[in-house]
Amino acid sequence: MQDLAKGVARFQRDVFPAKAELFTHLATHHTPHTLFISCSDARVVPELITGTEPGDLFVIRTAGNLVPAYSPEADGVAASIEYAVAVLGVKDVVVCGHSACGAMTALAEGHDLSGAPAVAAWLRHADASRARAAAADVLALVRQNVLAQLANLATHPSVARAVAQRKVTLRGWVFDIATGRIEELSTAGPALAA
Repeated sequence: MQDLAKGVARFQRDVFPAKAELFTHLATHHTPHTLFISCSDARVVPELITGTEPGDLFVIRTAGNLVPAYSPEADGVAASIEYAVAVLGVKDVVVCGHSACGAMTALAEGHDLSGAPAVAAWLRHADASRARAAAADVLALVRQNVLAQLANLATHPSVARAVAQRKVTLRGWVFDIATGRIEELSTAGPALAA
């Protein structure tokens, strides 16, 4: 906790004053251009890997960057997606998987999750991904999972409507932690990005 307190003090002393004008604007404006859905993994920092400023990204982070298919029942992920697309009007939605993902590793290697029943239940949202990937190939599962989550994302009415009206573009990325590279995926197959 002491490190966090030091970080807050450094932010208030150095960072905030340098960006005071930006924060003054952000106090009354919330207009992110991208919904960025990534893994909760602490090594994946959306604003850092995209070089964006506060206010640019609307971020959802879940274990395994999983996006449950739409259901009319209350769901924090669905509510956040709907808000970003229908209310804030983001132009792009990125689902970003990453190398060495603990969730995908657990699935690919068949780890015993009996001691983490909530995790095991959550990871069922990756069943379609597992069916499409080669057994025990973590990176293949990471890629298939990004594609499966894009498909799940398209089941959300706000997303389907925005895509049909060409108001939003869906993108799939895989971030390589060791190299910093981003691989952009398409439904036709992988393609390299920056």
